[in-house]
Amino acid sequence: MWFKNIFIYRLPADFSITSNALQEKLAQKPLMPCSGLDKQSRGWVSCRSDERLVHAAQNQILFALGVEQKLLPAAIINKFAKERIADIEAQQGYKPGRKQMKDIKLAVADELLPRAFALQRITYAWLDLVNSRLIIEAASSAKADELLEQLGKTVDNFPVQLLQTELSPVAAMTDWLAREHAPAGFSIDRELELRSSDASKATVRYANHALEGKEILAHIANGKRVTRLGMTWNDRISFVLNEHLQLKRIDFLEIIKEESSKVADNEDEMFELDFTLMTGELAKMLTDLTAVLGGEAVKP
Repeated sequence: MWFKNIFIYRLPADFSITSNALQEKLAQKPLMPCSGLDKQSRGWVSCRSDERLVHAAQNQILFALGVEQKLLPAAIINKFAKERIADIEAQQGYKPGRKQMKDIKLAVADELLPRAFALQRITYAWLDLVNSRLIIEAASSAKADELLEQLGKTVDNFPVQLLQTELSPVAAMTDWLAREHAPAGFSIDRELELRSSDASKATVRYANHALEGKEILAHIANGKRVTRLGMTWNDRISFVLNEHLQLKRIDFLEIIKEESSKVADNEDEMFELDFTLMTGELAKMLTDLTAVLGGEAVKP
């Protein structure tokens, strides 16, 4: 259980919920299979092989949203609709009108939906009660919003908002590169995206490229700002930080994973140790990252 892409949310310092209380809430809205004409079903699923919907250790709670979605490609609908339209045209002697053709496609989709193949996916969330954070493992904001929406329907008065820092990631990352100096505890890796702030939105990307010298500085001098930057924290976690304070392509370096593999005797112990190591290391890194971005933004 190693998170790869995360959205970071802040909870009030006085927010509290026990793992048992969360388990009871989630159990009221489990994932149910799509039925009839349902295109999608959402609900909470176990994040392990057992039946519990939460996994807790040291005030860190892991839970997961399951989404079942029926796959009904437009090409399949069009194929059956075309056959239906041809039959109707042969019967009535003329081609159906635009509205009738639209109604035929809708009817075909409704008929095919109960037989459509259902695909299931899972989005994980980590509730860090020690640091009052909610971390969602998702590559897109749509999937993160999906989990937040379901969580709001499941837990009353769940107060969450995106983490905001005093320094914007763009301003901080641009300053680090302009000064050619990484913040304490971090190093700059070989991935970069710069974007112009004018209407052109001209973008320059570097991958596996040394981020030093006159070329990078010239882009900054010409008005481009850093929107993505590869970084490593304390030689333990590498990641790409973007303009929205999202972390992408997180990689827990081998020294961390080796710590769990050396002492785990079975899969259950491996899961426990992986979760403990991941949350422990990532929590410390997020605290340090927030600090080098000027700390959390103070509400007016």
